[in-house]
Amino acid sequence: MEAQSDIRERRTAYALLRLAVGVNLTMHGVSRMISGPGEFAAKLVIQFSHAPLPAWSVWGFGQILPSIEGMLGLLILIGLRTRAALIAATLLLVVLTFGAALVQDWSAAGIQLTYAIAYSALLFLRRYDGWSIDAWMGRNKARD
Repeated sequence: MEAQSDIRERRTAYALLRLAVGVNLTMHGVSRMISGPGEFAAKLVIQFSHAPLPAWSVWGFGQILPSIEGMLGLLILIGLRTRAALIAATLLLVVLTFGAALVQDWSAAGIQLTYAIAYSALLFLRRYDGWSIDAWMGRNKARD
């Protein structure tokens, strides 16, 4: 049986990693929204000008990406619907990695792989989620 201090340490480590990942993803979205999604979308259109994608699709994706990042990051940050948010964020990374590979931006693809590993670790270690809205709701549901 795990000692109470071991469980507390694992919960602390999980919460800190979830907070760091959540802040990172939230701020990706928020900073892009502050500067204007149109500006971000225009940069993407330029970056993907030689890719075999229509400019309108890149523009549209650039318009919605900041909101998606902000929403998923906030859910991870506060620990609400964490499993679904981590799965959605990982699927978003699949799309982003596809785009990075399409324009042969291997540096970005490598960074995205690092994010995918962090998301997967959080998903795998969810049993140690003790300090989140999900955990709080689970404890309250168990009391009923």
